[in-house]
Amino acid sequence: MTTCIFIIAHAPLAHALRECALHVFSDCGDDVVALDVHPNAPPEETLAAARILMDQRAHLPALVLTDVFGATPCNVAQRLVDGERSRLVTGVNLPMLLRSVSYRAEPLDALVSRAVIGGTQGVMQVAVAAPQNQNRRSHHDQEHYHHQQ
Repeated sequence: MTTCIFIIAHAPLAHALRECALHVFSDCGDDVVALDVHPNAPPEETLAAARILMDQRAHLPALVLTDVFGATPCNVAQRLVDGERSRLVTGVNLPMLLRSVSYRAEPLDALVSRAVIGGTQGVMQVAVAAPQNQNRRSHHDQEHYHHQQ
C-alpha cells in the first residue's frame, strides 16, 4: 500500500515542492498532495481545506510534511494528524520530499525515518574548489607590503 505524502507549507512552497517531485518522479501525482497556506488566511480555513484533502485519501496512510515548526502550516497539521494512520514531520526540504516519494510504498514508520534522514543528509556544506589551473587566495590574505611607520 502506498502512503499519501501531504505537504502543507507557506505559499507557494507546498505546490513548488510538489512540482519538483513530479519533475523527478512523474508517476507520483496521485500520491503527493500540496496545500499552500496563504498570508492572512485564518487557521480554521486552512484546517478545513486540509481536512477535505485528507478525507479524499482517508483509505491511505499519510505522511504530512510542513515547512516550519510552530508556524501556521505546522500548527494546522498537528491538529490534522492522528499519530497512527498519519504522521507529521516538519522542516520539509526537497531531499526529504524526494526520499519520501522514493520510499512511499514502505510502512509509515519506516517512511517517517527515511524522510527525516533524507532531509538531514540533504543539508551539507559544500567545499568550493579553485578553478582548474588557478591558485585560490583567501580574501584574508593581504599583499605583503613594506609599510613605513
